[in-house]
Amino acid sequence: MAFTPEQLKAINFSGDDLIVSAAAGSGKTTTLIKRITGKIEKGADISRMLIVTFTKAAANELRTRLS
Repeated sequence: MAFTPEQLKAINFSGDDLIVSAAAGSGKTTTLIKRITGKIEKGADISRMLIVTFTKAAANELRTRLS
């Protein structure tokens, strides 16, 4: 998948806290997954991350993709 400049900013943001807010179908979940897996690959512990979604369906989708 090709990411937009805005998505790449979210993926590569070097701080700890980040809010991703965008319209439905804009690639938020894909962007978050890329950011999370990138942090894990660099040694981050997912059990120390707080990842919040707006709906249970979105949370389930994140869990599924991360598995």
